[in-house]
Amino acid sequence: MPISLLQLFGSASIGVYSLVTDRMALVPPQTSDGKIRKLEECLSVKVVKTTIGESILVGALASANSSGISLPHYVTKEEIQTVKSAIPDINVAVMETKRTAYGNMVLANDRGAVADPRLLEEDLRNVSDAFGIEVVLGEVAGLPYVGSLATATNKGALVHPLLKEEERKRLEDVLKVPVDVGTINCGVPYVGTGLVAKSRGAMVGFVTTGPELFIIGQALDLV
Repeated sequence: MPISLLQLFGSASIGVYSLVTDRMALVPPQTSDGKIRKLEECLSVKVVKTTIGESILVGALASANSSGISLPHYVTKEEIQTVKSAIPDINVAVMETKRTAYGNMVLANDRGAVADPRLLEEDLRNVSDAFGIEVVLGEVAGLPYVGSLATATNKGALVHPLLKEEERKRLEDVLKVPVDVGTINCGVPYVGTGLVAKSRGAMVGFVTTGPELFIIGQALDLV
């Protein structure tokens, strides 16, 4: 099954607690063995157990693609080493700014990234260097926290339903994939908070409906 339902810590907001790329899934150490097995079976990636800055909000605080990961300034050396031990060639960008929720501020795949317009040019350069891609400023539905409003893979992107046409064009130009709109978790438009995905599989919050699953599958080319 290319799309599976999941809950983490009793919540359907699995994108707040976990981060997925084509090479890895980051989850808090408290995640049960059963949930880890489910992630491994559905996504066929290496599951890495770690906190970020001693917080379980892994998906909100970190952003990544297959080449790099951006982390807030208070990430610990031990946490960086945990990620590097699992994926030795990953580029780590520790963002020395007051902003911390890079999972909410950066929407990336392996081809490009769109970032919160409030980020500074230096921040964009650091993400671009680590991820090995172009990073541009942009919004989704007129809102700046693009990472929480969408989920992107190397095959497609699912985005907040109030996406504007000019925003869609920018996303498609930068991410170089088709972009579709939809919701998760029974009508939640903040797609990134409850959907994590790679090119060949996805996990979504456990209250997501059948019609939503169909749209997710179409948008991410999983059907």
